[in-house]
Amino acid sequence: MQPRDESLSDAFRTVKIPRRSSLMRKVLAYMGPGFLISVGYMDPGNWATDLEGGARYGYRLLWVVLLSNLMAILLQTLCVRLGLATGQDLAQACRQHFRKPAAIALWILCELAIVACDLAEVVGSAIALQLLFGIPLIAGVAITTLDVLILLGLSKFGFRKLEAIVITLVATVAGCFMLQTFLAKPDFGMVAKGMLIPSLPDAEAIVISLGIIGATVMPHNLYLHSSIVQTRAHERTAKGIREAIRFNTWDTIGALGAAFFVNAAILVLAGTVFDGRMDEIRELGDAQKLLKPILGGVASTAFAVALLAAGQSSTITGTLAGQIVMEGFLDWKIAPHVRRIVTRLLAVVPAMVIILISGGNDTTRILTWSQVALSLQLPFAIVPLIVFTSSRRLMRDFVNPLWMTVLSVLAASVIIGLNLYLVWERLGPTILVCIIGACAAFATWVRFGYKERGKA
Repeated sequence: MQPRDESLSDAFRTVKIPRRSSLMRKVLAYMGPGFLISVGYMDPGNWATDLEGGARYGYRLLWVVLLSNLMAILLQTLCVRLGLATGQDLAQACRQHFRKPAAIALWILCELAIVACDLAEVVGSAIALQLLFGIPLIAGVAITTLDVLILLGLSKFGFRKLEAIVITLVATVAGCFMLQTFLAKPDFGMVAKGMLIPSLPDAEAIVISLGIIGATVMPHNLYLHSSIVQTRAHERTAKGIREAIRFNTWDTIGALGAAFFVNAAILVLAGTVFDGRMDEIRELGDAQKLLKPILGGVASTAFAVALLAAGQSSTITGTLAGQIVMEGFLDWKIAPHVRRIVTRLLAVVPAMVIILISGGNDTTRILTWSQVALSLQLPFAIVPLIVFTSSRRLMRDFVNPLWMTVLSVLAASVIIGLNLYLVWERLGPTILVCIIGACAAFATWVRFGYKERGKA
C-alpha cells in the first residue's frame, strides 16, 4: 500500500543502499535511524528517574530499566515494520485509518507528550550549561532556542550528516558514563541481582518505576521511527522490504542496547555513590556536586558534559518528531523552520514558567513527573501501533507473527496497569473509575472509528 504523501519529505529515500556489496557495507548503510531513536531513551528525563531510583533504592530497580528497554526494542521493531511495509508513519496511518475526531484526539495527546518531553530536554540542557559555564537557568533555557538554528543548518547537509552528529553525541554520553562507572567501582554481583530479581519496596517505587518506563518507552519515538526508516532508498519489492526490516531491526537492537547501558549506568552510579542520600539531590546539579568529592573533578565534569550532549541530541530528534506528528496527523505541509520554531517555543515557554514558579528548585522532581506524564500517554500511541501492525489487510505479508502480537499486547497491558495503579495511589478510586470509563469509551470510539482506505 502506498501512502498519499511522503513522510518527512525533505529526507524521504535520500540515503542510498548499495545493491551488491558486502554485509558490513549494508549494515553501515542502514545504521542510523536506531541511534536517532536511542537519543530519546537517554535524554535528561531518564537521568532524573534513574538518579532517583538509584539514590532511593540502590540497584533494586535495575530490573525495571531492563524490562522497559526490552519493551522499547519490541515496540520500535513494530514501528520499523509499519513504516517499511506500508510506506506510512504512525501518524499518517492514524489519519488515514481512523475517523477524523479520533485522529485529532490522538494528535492532541501526542503533542502534549512532545511538550512534556521537550520540557525535560530544555531543562536538562539549561542545567548542563549552568554546571559547565555558570549560566543562570533562565538564560540557559533561552539559549536552547538556538537549537532550531543548529538543526536548520545541519539539515542542509543531508540526513546522513545529521545522523553522524547525533551518533557522535550518543557516543559522548556513553563514554562519559563508562568513565564514571569505572571510577565508582560498583558491586557487580549486586548489580546482577538488581537486574534479574524484580523488587518494588514501596508505593513510591511504583511511581519511580512508572517514570522509568515513561522515560524509556517514549510516545514520540514511535512516530519518529516509523518515519525515518523511510529515509533509505531500498528496493521496493517484497525481498527489498524484508531485507530493510531485517537490517533496521539489527540497527534498533544495537542502538537501544547502547541506550540500556547508559540508563543502567546512571542508576548504578546513583546506587553506588548516592544510596540513601536522595534528600541531598533535589537537582541534577546536586548530583554533579556530590560526585566531585567522592569520585573527583573528572567524574563531575564528565557528568555535566554528558548531560549537555544528551540534551542537545534529544532536541534534534524531538523537533523532527514534532514535524512528523503535525504533518502526519493534520496533513499540514508547513515550512520546516516554522514547525521547528513552534516546537521549540512550546517547550521553552512552559520551562521558563516552571523555573520562575519554582525558583529553579526541585528540578529533579519536575523532570520525574514529566516522564510520568509521558507514560500516561503511552497507551494512546502503543494501541494504534499494535492494531495496525497486526492487521493483515494493512501489512499483508509483513503482518506481525502471533508471538510478536502477544508480547506487544502484554507490554501494553503492563504499561496500562502501572498507569492505573498510579492513578489509584495518587488520586483515589473515584478518579480511577472515571478514568477507566473515559479510556474504555475512547477505546471503543477508536475501534469503531477504524475504517478501510477509501471508506468514509
